[in-house]
Amino acid sequence: MSEVRELLFIGGTWREAAGGGRFDVLDPADGSVLARVADAGPADAVDALDAAVAAQPGWAATAPRERGEILRAAYELVVERTDDLARLMSLEMGKPLAEAAGEVAYGAEFLRWFSEEAVRIHGRWMSAPDGRSRLLTLKKPVGPCLFVTPWNFPLAMGTRKIAPAIAAGCTMIVKPAEQTPLTMLELAAILAEAGVPDGVLNVVTTSSSADVGQAVMGDDRLRKISFTGSTPVGKVLVRQSAENLQRVSMELGGNAPFLVFDDADLDAAVQGAMLAKMRNMGEACTSANRFLVHRSVAEEFSRRLGERMGALRIGRGQDDGVDVGPLIDPDAVESVSGLVAEAVRDGARVVVGGEPGEGPGYFYPPTVLADVPAGARINTVEIFGPVAPITVFDTEQEAVAAANATEYGLVAYAYTRDLARTLRLAESLDCGMVGVNTGLVSNPAAPFGGVKASGFGREGGFEGIEEYLETTYVALPTTSLG
Repeated sequence: MSEVRELLFIGGTWREAAGGGRFDVLDPADGSVLARVADAGPADAVDALDAAVAAQPGWAATAPRERGEILRAAYELVVERTDDLARLMSLEMGKPLAEAAGEVAYGAEFLRWFSEEAVRIHGRWMSAPDGRSRLLTLKKPVGPCLFVTPWNFPLAMGTRKIAPAIAAGCTMIVKPAEQTPLTMLELAAILAEAGVPDGVLNVVTTSSSADVGQAVMGDDRLRKISFTGSTPVGKVLVRQSAENLQRVSMELGGNAPFLVFDDADLDAAVQGAMLAKMRNMGEACTSANRFLVHRSVAEEFSRRLGERMGALRIGRGQDDGVDVGPLIDPDAVESVSGLVAEAVRDGARVVVGGEPGEGPGYFYPPTVLADVPAGARINTVEIFGPVAPITVFDTEQEAVAAANATEYGLVAYAYTRDLARTLRLAESLDCGMVGVNTGLVSNPAAPFGGVKASGFGREGGFEGIEEYLETTYVALPTTSLG
């Protein structure tokens, strides 16, 4: 990677925005300017849609094996350039290099998984119940798509959408988050190098997301939008999609409960809590947001978790030995600080952390709060930071009720050695994913997604490619019409 890419990628060409504007991409570790990226407007977005529409017929007709081989080549290139991609990602969003490299590996797996799924798109053939005709179904690509990706996983949230779309034969426009466009621009260059034809993948960076989104979604040639981000923005996009009845996939907010029962292996539970809470500094929709712990083990769990969290080293993501990087911006620090302060006023006890650091950069220390009242606001909103609030429960029914007492339903974690309880929890927890005795549920081979205000649709797994396919039914009579 010889240079940071700063231009729009439209129709296979790197170009300036029509208005010539640029916006700054900042390093959250010190607030310095990393790059000045082309600032697209509505006209650029329409140009990107024009390119996607023009490329759609040819791409849909491309052999599935060829699409799969392109994805496989892209997978190999991404893995080969792990160090460069990890460094770029660490610079623009703050995560430590080791964690950034982990995201590269995770994101690359979507390219490999869907390279294999590209040749497994199939319909069915059957006799009608009355035997007088045959029923044939075909799968066809949805058509041009708009992908809006978030800043917290700038590579993986892109490959999770791009890979199945390519495998299905769809063209696309990607609008990465304003805070982290550099990783997506580099990924676009890799995909082009791997053989993605001009116009199939277009990347539009902008500081005016609403204007760019409206310009594309207001055009009936766009057939699908996939969004990962906040629930309020997702609701706006769903309303906008209704005008042209565009298909939508929404991966929205979360408020994941982490349940620790009295029979849990506490060593495993603490280790799982570290994974579920501290991945990406807590800036993840799958982050454990509320720790619901049985009263009999709450004190010991709080102590052990506090020791582990307090031992983490905070610093610039590119420095050796750093475990926790900065949050994305000053607003994030202010939000997390406010939630912690309010919880303490409500009666919570600080086990470790609790005060933002001084100096440049947007840092907040890993924090554990014990004795958090069940009704505290920190238990009702998405924290998006390295804070673990612990609330006690006494019965399984109480724990399930508390876990489900949220508008969100993305993921829940549960630690128990009781198999019957595990089955009850899987059936009673209102969420799209359940991690049992594990703090990590994300897997390219599994369907990722939630229910309620956490959205709809699934990414990854066998289910992921279906989001980009339409079904055509063909009726074939077996009797002569003459």
